[in-house]
Amino acid sequence: MRKTTSRGRTGRHLAPDATPSAKQAKAEAALPKQPDPLDDDLPLAREAQRAVRVLNPSGSVTMPRPPRRRVFAVANQKGGVGKTTSTVNLAVALALHGNRVMVVDLDPQGNASTGLGVEHGAGTPSVYEAVVEGMSLDEIATPVEGIPSLYCVPATIDLAGAEVELVNVVAREARLQKSIATFSGELDYILIDCPPSLGLLTVNALVAAEEVLIPIQCEYYALEGLGQLLRNIELIKAHLNARLRVSTILLTMYDKRTKLADQVEQEVRGHFSEIVLDAVVPRSVRVSEAPGYGQSIMTYDPGSRGATSYFEAAEEIARRGAKLSPRRGDKDQKGGN
Repeated sequence: MRKTTSRGRTGRHLAPDATPSAKQAKAEAALPKQPDPLDDDLPLAREAQRAVRVLNPSGSVTMPRPPRRRVFAVANQKGGVGKTTSTVNLAVALALHGNRVMVVDLDPQGNASTGLGVEHGAGTPSVYEAVVEGMSLDEIATPVEGIPSLYCVPATIDLAGAEVELVNVVAREARLQKSIATFSGELDYILIDCPPSLGLLTVNALVAAEEVLIPIQCEYYALEGLGQLLRNIELIKAHLNARLRVSTILLTMYDKRTKLADQVEQEVRGHFSEIVLDAVVPRSVRVSEAPGYGQSIMTYDPGSRGATSYFEAAEEIARRGAKLSPRRGDKDQKGGN
């Protein structure tokens, strides 16, 4: 019978690090570390943090409210620059963070109404009744479902003929301004989504507004036609609305993979300097999808880069607005208190 010693059955010493427990520890150390789902550095965790920040479910995060009502015409006669998308998403972002906001859809296509999920079929009281027939906005403004303190004045197909009907109307350029003045509720922001043209509807928006927000896409021909818009703004300022000014430019459809986007950004910032927002909206499929579901990107995919960009742009607009001085005689000058 073979004698078994303490060296083992083969009579050889086991290496100190070759015990079963040491081998297991070494194998486990060689395996890739499994991520902790609660780790803040993970993409999923970062997206969740962005979503909470954007949606603000607790209502604890607020953007500063302006000392007086701010009325923006969101204008660019060039189509496809993100004008309606910017109007809708900035309005939702401001409303989700403590501001009282109204969107006036002045585009006969009614895309802003669609993006906010507001009914705008034939027969619906709309901005047409306000501009052409003089109806009060109190009878037309519709609360946006799920977004506190956000209202929409929808546009219907009737608006397509409004410019012809207004030709012989006295003070036709100020019809929208008069309608807005009749609204009895308190508002911090009114965002007017202009049609992609320089016709009478856009003139009405520029007469009603004090500030112009111009979205500019970071693509070829970004500044094409912008000169004509700026000249029209100067004419309206000289003859119809002395308070009008271009206060904000938002860069949209930014594609960081291209040198062109960077060149356009540098050119716009070099020309318009401090009125260009630091926030830049990236080109995003999710942003394009949201209107198809009757939502803004803020509610459709709040953790996305597009939602975060619009949130940051709205925050920047709110911070600038907080620095404005109250205007004497403004019926809503205490709107930020």
